[in-house]
Amino acid sequence: MIEPVEYLPFIDLMRRSTLIITDSGGIQEEAPSLQKPVLITRRTTERPEAVENGLARIVGTETDNIVCQANRLLADSLEYQRMIGIQNPFGDGRASERILGILRDTL
Repeated sequence: MIEPVEYLPFIDLMRRSTLIITDSGGIQEEAPSLQKPVLITRRTTERPEAVENGLARIVGTETDNIVCQANRLLADSLEYQRMIGIQNPFGDGRASERILGILRDTL
């Protein structure tokens, strides 16, 4: 647990992490682009694509279950690799490059 940090340092922290435990919908979208499995500390999510595709898992808000699910994922390298090896349903992280290319070609 840390105090809030600015966006770019936060992305670096996510990049260097092993897994991410969050209740943030935005992080549920960003973490798969960094190939990080996500444990969602909610009962539901507005990002069902991540859960449906196996990139994230809803673990609820009970401390024991969160710890159990995190330990299980960290101990099972096959399950961990499966979660990070799935194509991100939110995109490939290259949209800005494509937009820039279109703008260059158009202007």
